[in-house]
Amino acid sequence: MRLRGVGRRYGLRGAWVLRGVDLEVRPGSLIRVTGSNGSGKSTLLRLLAGIDAPTTGRITARPRTAYVPERFPADLPFTALGYLTHVGRVHGLGSTAAVRGAEEWLERFDAAGHAHTPLAELSKGTSQKVAVAQALLAAPDLLVLDEAWTGLDQSARATLGEAVTSRITAGATVVYVDHDPRRLASSADEIFHITDTRLVRAPGVQGTPSSGSSGGFAVPREARVCVEAEGESGASVPEGLPGAPVGERGLGGGGDAVVRLTVAVDHSDALLRALLTARPPWHIRAVTPVAAEAEGRAPVPGSAGGEAEGRVPVPGSAGGEAEGRAPVPGSVGAGAGGRALPALLRYQAALLARSQRWVPPVVLYGAFMAIGLMAGQPILDSFGYAAAALLPIAAWLVRVCVNNEPAAARNCAAAAAGPARVHLSSVVTGLAAAAGLGVVGALFVALISDPKTSDQRIDVSRWDATAAGLLAALTCVLLGAAIGALFSRPLLLSTGWGIQATAVASLLVLVASASPANAAVSDLVSGSQTGTVSLPLLPLAMTGAAAAGATALACALSSRRS
Repeated sequence: MRLRGVGRRYGLRGAWVLRGVDLEVRPGSLIRVTGSNGSGKSTLLRLLAGIDAPTTGRITARPRTAYVPERFPADLPFTALGYLTHVGRVHGLGSTAAVRGAEEWLERFDAAGHAHTPLAELSKGTSQKVAVAQALLAAPDLLVLDEAWTGLDQSARATLGEAVTSRITAGATVVYVDHDPRRLASSADEIFHITDTRLVRAPGVQGTPSSGSSGGFAVPREARVCVEAEGESGASVPEGLPGAPVGERGLGGGGDAVVRLTVAVDHSDALLRALLTARPPWHIRAVTPVAAEAEGRAPVPGSAGGEAEGRVPVPGSAGGEAEGRAPVPGSVGAGAGGRALPALLRYQAALLARSQRWVPPVVLYGAFMAIGLMAGQPILDSFGYAAAALLPIAAWLVRVCVNNEPAAARNCAAAAAGPARVHLSSVVTGLAAAAGLGVVGALFVALISDPKTSDQRIDVSRWDATAAGLLAALTCVLLGAAIGALFSRPLLLSTGWGIQATAVASLLVLVASASPANAAVSDLVSGSQTGTVSLPLLPLAMTGAAAAGATALACALSSRRS
């Protein structure tokens, strides 16, 4: 991963926080960042994690990333296990692997007893354990820690230190900030100091992660690691594992379900990803460096004499041909991006449902319907009213979803999946909630309304009217979603101004003659007078384009304005 000429400032005319940052982040290294309060340490970590985009310069080759914020929010409406399971899915793990990983890390941090406790009821220390666990459960290639040890008890601090060791041994990179100058000070491969917006290397630090002088954190290229994994009963070791690992079965008291795989450090991270994302997934029990003298261990009972120094080859990895094999299909490196958006949508939907912030807009829409509609009214007039009432509700629901997640939790998700995907999932969730509400409203109108014109002289097809009403409702939902996306974070950061602008814009697009929402509703009202039902296809296409453009703009700016 490389940073070239990276600078960051907030606002077009804001003061520069960082300028001219050039940095190469090597695999398998431990990097510490120091500096005074407000010097830009957290900004640099956010840039490294992909949460923020640089104002100037470029960042390339960012690996799979996890991030621990300085302060983890307690107001998420999940239990500890529920939240960790959602984050695991966002990282690309299957549901079973995410649950098992969450349970394992809660156990390792002595927080298993709080697995089903709501996050809002956890102490600060236990909340911080959850924050650290969400970053570790998917074995990231880049781990970014912003004061991650703060709030942890002594045992949890030791566990986090061991986890850092394990990740670096596996070839990952760890970048951290901590207020304690002694934290891993003797183990850091590189120490950088931020002063006067510049990043400078601290004197006396070698800066060569592969030199073996990092206190046990940097592992020589020829070194090997042992991955101890446990599968389901009777499960076969996946074929085609990266790095041609050799293995032993029946270890650690787990019978044939436990396998110990030894592989070169360069391939260890790909091996972990392949095991975690296999179908069924494997549970990682331990990752440890292999001492040179251990390479000559005695043959495993029952193995072929002398083959691979007593270790049996893993199926599908025989021979040196496998050494250059790419990650297996379905691994995090190969396909997690495709699974991130569905996982984010599930997370955002659960967040909306559990937060109950959907209640006020839904109740308001119900009040609109109860006040403005009565049984026996002309069906097209009723559909027009229902569609128009839906537009500000859609804008409101999108605003709720975009601003629903606390910033620190949003940053964790953004590091895992990218800020644009996170923002897109929130907009789509709000739009889907409004669309679902529109369908319910349309069915209600179809059931209680009279399929006649406003003068009661001409019959109107209930099916045709319902189709036109649904399309008009969708037109208003899409335009409302565009308004909600434009007048929310990141384009409009002020909550007060955002609410006012959303209300005014919703009213204007309903009354303006050039508005596609106005056209869709007017067609229904006109049809109620003439008995002609027309489908608002052109207004629907126009609002679809508007919603797509507004969402794309908001997603593009999600990493630049915060």
